[in-house]
Amino acid sequence: MNQIVSLPGVVLALFVALLFLFKWINVLNEYERAVTFWLGRLGKRPKGPGLVLIFWPFERMVRISLRTVVHDVPAQDIITRDNVSVKVNAVVYFRVVEPEKAVVQVENYLYATSQLAQTTLRSVLGQATLDELLSEREKLNIELQKVIDEHTNPWGIKVSLVEVKQVDLPIEMQRAMAKQAEAEREKRAKIIHAEGELQAATALSEAAEVIGRQPATLQLRYLQTLTEIASEKNSTILFPLPIDLLTAFIKKG
Repeated sequence: MNQIVSLPGVVLALFVALLFLFKWINVLNEYERAVTFWLGRLGKRPKGPGLVLIFWPFERMVRISLRTVVHDVPAQDIITRDNVSVKVNAVVYFRVVEPEKAVVQVENYLYATSQLAQTTLRSVLGQATLDELLSEREKLNIELQKVIDEHTNPWGIKVSLVEVKQVDLPIEMQRAMAKQAEAEREKRAKIIHAEGELQAATALSEAAEVIGRQPATLQLRYLQTLTEIASEKNSTILFPLPIDLLTAFIKKG
């Protein structure tokens, strides 16, 4: 009878022992650290990786991942310095370098970094013109990374990279830019055509000077033209023969 009465107590004791055992024994991955609190006070340093003993309920732990987080910043409505309304989204790469600060200094470092990235994106890109936003994106990325990193440094967060992904322009602005690009292409085409005409005119001028110095050159060119015409079609062609062409032969005779 005593054995039957004491059995639930043994089961309860085993259950409590297992509960404490599972609470005390923790295994952390290589990329994880445990920020511990002993009776509410921050521990001396983070624990891990590997086997970590946490003496619950007097001690508790907060797991922190040290891997790089890739955060996609939602599209933000931005008015550039030249009063153009655009939508811009970006991606932020950051990681925890000081786990204690990421737990103690901020309530939720992921949410805080996300909100900071959105407000910084609007403030920094709002100071740039549309041309700078489209052509100097690398410079703006560096400025965004610097500003966000300065604000997240007290939280133990290191922002390694910020990239502006896409800039969505209004339909009217897209049409205006398309017209501008088409006008620019036409301008280049006209310039290239004018340069070709200039080169052709220069070559003809030089050829005229050579022919002027050597009249026989004109006669040879005349005969070459007759040869080209005769070889193209098998037909009879009446071609006027200048007297100047025969002058040399008459004099020789």
